[in-house]
Amino acid sequence: MKGTSMKKLNTGAMFAVLAFMPALAMAVVNSGSTGADGAFSPTVNTQVVLPPSGILNYTTVNIPTGVTVTFTRNATNTPVVILASGNVTIAGTVNLTGTDAKNTGAAGDGVLGDDGIPGLGAPGGYDGGQGGVGTLVSSTAAGGGSGQGPGGGKGGIKGCLYYSYSCGGGGGGGFATAGANSWNNYAVGGVVYGSSQLLPLIGGSGGGGAAGYQYTGSGGGGGGGAILIASSGTVSITGTINANGGYGGSDAGIGAGGAGGGGAGGAIRIVATTLSGNGALNAVGQNPGSDSIGYGTAGAGGTGRIRLEAETFQRTSGTNPAYTQGLPGPIFVAGLPTLLIASVAGTAVPAQPTGNADVTVPSTTANPVTVVFTTTGVPAGNTVKLTLKPAMGTEVTAVSPALVGDTTSATASVSIALPDGPSTLMATVTYNIVLAMGDVLSVYAMGERVEKITLATILGSKESTVTLITVSGKKYVVPAGVLAAMRA
Repeated sequence: MKGTSMKKLNTGAMFAVLAFMPALAMAVVNSGSTGADGAFSPTVNTQVVLPPSGILNYTTVNIPTGVTVTFTRNATNTPVVILASGNVTIAGTVNLTGTDAKNTGAAGDGVLGDDGIPGLGAPGGYDGGQGGVGTLVSSTAAGGGSGQGPGGGKGGIKGCLYYSYSCGGGGGGGFATAGANSWNNYAVGGVVYGSSQLLPLIGGSGGGGAAGYQYTGSGGGGGGGAILIASSGTVSITGTINANGGYGGSDAGIGAGGAGGGGAGGAIRIVATTLSGNGALNAVGQNPGSDSIGYGTAGAGGTGRIRLEAETFQRTSGTNPAYTQGLPGPIFVAGLPTLLIASVAGTAVPAQPTGNADVTVPSTTANPVTVVFTTTGVPAGNTVKLTLKPAMGTEVTAVSPALVGDTTSATASVSIALPDGPSTLMATVTYNIVLAMGDVLSVYAMGERVEKITLATILGSKESTVTLITVSGKKYVVPAGVLAAMRA
């Protein structure tokens, strides 16, 4: 009965884990490792399966001489983040080099089925572009695909012929420096992007694929991956860390397509109380594939970025490319956008909502009631959509007026009628982001620039979801926990 029933509300709080604003440098390094993954001390070559977030929480790390460690890309291809509460020793090899594209024509392995296949980016890096399809009956076969990533090299153009050879080589992938153009500038190399401080952490872009002629053009090389190693103690590197780009595919023979562009170098960032050892740190762009006559010559990949931060800096050797140096900065970037349901009918929502009867409103409360939202990191002027789902009956939605305040803190509210019995409240907000952040988030959107972000809840879950909306309107839903890797 109405006189004795209560209106019980399950509220969902949304926390979008995206990085925008750097914090002040820390006086003492705290890696933030929980130690949940224990000590990492492989004795044989090891491939580490990355968790969805890409974050590994170790106590200590010891990679001995003769041991190579690689990483399996996770579903959203996050960078590799290694946090250690103790010391990190690398005497062996850590490899995040992008893979090479397959060779084609007479330069290939004789298996036509793999012609045009691009190289893959290492974790946090981007794939090369696909080689254009060839045809024996046409001299205007397909152009090559552009490399993935913010600095993906452009694909070779179709129908460009010299002496029965394609001149449609791909452009090199870009990152810290631009990728090189192909022969006669037919395909442009990728652009420069990212920050020298590697905040946020992002890898190299893929080289462009070549146009086909009578045979398929070669694919572009994969971009180098991205890795952060943060230790509360000492990081000692006497071995090697590689985050190089992959080679573009080569071509050879009459009727061959062009060569693929090289992948750009990736990213290496190290943060520690003490940094020692003069081991090799490499994040170089890679060469394009070779071309049989020169008219299909492709562009080389641009260089990557290396950032070294320590309270005590004992390293004396250089890196390739040259590193930038500073005191330890933030491991993760502060200032994370949030959307909260703050109160319902004047009753405050608990700071740690459970998702089950977080707010109880007496049935005698007059409808409609006011629901108040608060945001941080979301531009003012956007609206919040509230969806009320009763246990029985039809769901109801209401859209707030524009958020009032600024990006630091803003509020909005809506009026809505609450039915008797339990109901679930969900809130969403969609807003545009700046181009630079859209490029960074493209790693979660198949290499396409992200234009908008929607913060929302997953019904029946304590974790929020984030929907990335690309410039072409495609939508990619990822858990907020996965996007934590963008904070590095």
